[in-house]
Amino acid sequence: MRYSKEHKQETHARIVKKASVRLREKGAHGIGVADLMKEAGLTHGGFYAHFDSREALVIEAFAYAMDRSTERWRKVADETPPDKRLATIVENYLTPVHRDDPGHGCAIPTLGAEIARESAKTRKAFAAKLEAMIDMMADQILDVPRKVARKQAVAALATMMGTLVLSRIAGNGEFSDEILAAGREAVVGRAAAAKPAAKKAAAKSKPN
Repeated sequence: MRYSKEHKQETHARIVKKASVRLREKGAHGIGVADLMKEAGLTHGGFYAHFDSREALVIEAFAYAMDRSTERWRKVADETPPDKRLATIVENYLTPVHRDDPGHGCAIPTLGAEIARESAKTRKAFAAKLEAMIDMMADQILDVPRKVARKQAVAALATMMGTLVLSRIAGNGEFSDEILAAGREAVVGRAAAAKPAAKKAAAKSKPN
């Protein structure tokens, strides 16, 4: 039976979406192609009609997951006053709900360590999506030069993602909640403290 181009595209998208969830739940090497295809309601034999290799699927699944995170952050930013956007993104990210649902959360805390051991092609694709995340976060840091905002965005993301990893290691009790709270305070407090310092430095650099 021949399927339409639209049907194939829909099936491809379904495989990627299902794979992105399972990979975040089980890790890049915790689930095989046969299981991924089964999750999408397809047979193992149909895999190569959609992907050249397992690596190709992994890259698309990673990209899908990271794009969804960036889109969620952008939606939060669009619905929040400019001066509260960064804090709101951080507070929505470092939550017990996100901690307890890795399959539908950010891909970096769940897969980052594994990506570092993948092929150069996979790392390059992952890095490009990471940079898009950083740029989006930097857009929410106002009243400082772009270079400073980008530096703060990198530090914020590193803290957020490290906090989520630690909170998951700690389980889902009071200790884990304490870690989440400390991470939120660290990112939001650091950003608030950095603004006056950045403004003061900018003022000093201006010619008289």
